[in-house]
Amino acid sequence: MDHSSHHEHSGHAGHGGHAGHGGHGSEPPSSWRTASQATLHCLTGCAIGEILGMVIGTAAGLSAGVTIVLAVALAFVFGYALTMRGVLKAGVPVRQALRVALAADTLSIAVMELVDNGVMLTVPGAMDAGLTTFLFWGALVFALAVAFVLTVPVNRWLIARGKGHAVVHAYH
Repeated sequence: MDHSSHHEHSGHAGHGGHAGHGGHGSEPPSSWRTASQATLHCLTGCAIGEILGMVIGTAAGLSAGVTIVLAVALAFVFGYALTMRGVLKAGVPVRQALRVALAADTLSIAVMELVDNGVMLTVPGAMDAGLTTFLFWGALVFALAVAFVLTVPVNRWLIARGKGHAVVHAYH
């Protein structure tokens, strides 16, 4: 299939990322690799918050519902914080960095949290298992892995539309 007729004005030499080409060349490719990297970044922040929330809630004997609320809140905090860290390093003011993080990560974190907490709730006994049990940690690792797999297509879709982690690429 010949794609040269669609973008004759740009050629293919400019696909490395010309920022001044009407935004056309500045969007990162929406490949599965790029989406996987964006999802791995999201997973890192989510996992830190999720694990911390699950550990605190379980150790404190909180109900499953309260533990999940805590874990989700911390997942968003750590997810946004990791994105902001990179954007702040680029010299962006805090308020703008927060806006970038919100735009880049909200849907990705929401999908990831919905999936991983849904999995945790469906694994029998996982939410009531103690911190020293294989059931708790195995279910949590499994839940995060399922969340990663199901969030990659979401991130690919977002990046292809110049949203999600595509927003962050302008600051790297």
